Amino acid sequence: MKITNIKTFLVDARWRNWVLVKVETDEGIHGWGEASMEMNEDTAPEAAIKRMSDYFIGKDPRPIELHWHTVYRDTWYHPCYVIESALAAIEISLWDILGKSLNAPVYQLLGGACRPRVRAYANGWYSKAESIADYGKLARDAASFGFKHLKIDPFWPSDLYGEPDEIARPREIIRTVREAVGPNTHILVEGHGRFNADRAIQIARALEEYEPYFFEDPVPPENVDVLARVTSSISIPVCSGERTCTHWQAREIIEKGAVSIFQPDVVHIGGISETKKAAAMASAHYIPLSIHNPNGPAQTAASIHIGAATRNFLFTEFFYPDLPIYEEILKEPLPFSQGGFDLTSRPGLGIDFDEEALLKRPPKPYRGVSALYDASAEPGAGSGY
Repeated sequence: MKITNIKTFLVDARWRNWVLVKVETDEGIHGWGEASMEMNEDTAPEAAIKRMSDYFIGKDPRPIELHWHTVYRDTWYHPCYVIESALAAIEISLWDILGKSLNAPVYQLLGGACRPRVRAYANGWYSKAESIADYGKLARDAASFGFKHLKIDPFWPSDLYGEPDEIARPREIIRTVREAVGPNTHILVEGHGRFNADRAIQIARALEEYEPYFFEDPVPPENVDVLARVTSSISIPVCSGERTCTHWQAREIIEKGAVSIFQPDVVHIGGISETKKAAAMASAHYIPLSIHNPNGPAQTAASIHIGAATRNFLFTEFFYPDLPIYEEILKEPLPFSQGGFDLTSRPGLGIDFDEEALLKRPPKPYRGVSALYDASAEPGAGSGY
């Protein structure tokens, strides 16, 4: 079997474009992957994929580990979200091809299923909130889909060196959500790495009474020692790792005990194999795994298969407001219901895209994260990202 072609599709998905990849072979088997970078530049990973295609065309797609390390070695500059995301897109596609060639789902190739169902937590549910009261109603709506875990960033657009009085409104939002969903639905608080250590500790203590499940990215990711300081200073578990490239970069976060929950992004870390390696390191430190996933169906499918085959897995993120887009571009829907995904016996990733439907959603020139900052002075602005 040889790789004959690699196609890219940039697909409009509301507040960002998804970067999808199709790898074709001479035996008629194809695989899908994804290199989406949320609200950031989407043509950059697309260009990197096209450049990497020179290596992959003509190769047997099945020695995935060899291909990954060869391309990683020869791209020189690391860590790099663009390169790792592009390489991940092709790597995920190769796993899809391998599974299809063996008539087996990817989770079987990763060691078999640890669970029949992969749990998800909800994000994107609060993007239309225009008042604090709206957060409560929207939280109840999300819970009605069966989600037991709801993530929310109540701080937008806080700053690294903000004022203490900025805590009042976020605290009221979290209180409103807690009252709306009751004690049996968990609140996951997102910080997006926008605070220094002292502010993050102050915020965590202000929110303790509402029992957040975790506090995600309380400080920027560049200084692991500062993250470890926050983790050791608060009672709320700290979750981080979405901006980690490769399992080598994950090592420091895990070994220094800087997180209570490690949260890699399957695309940004470099693919399915890199995620599994990082998960194994986390397991050695009794740290559970949450998967960051604000993107499209190929990334979601890869996250599901990793979650199925990883013993220390907790849940994957899922933007359930994107379900109508999923249904529009997938030939068969993902098996989502009641806040999770049932495993199927479909080979590979278990998904296939309608290429004509992809072309009907051409990319749009989204301005990136800064656009949300510009708009966030108005109530309800933001994406729920």
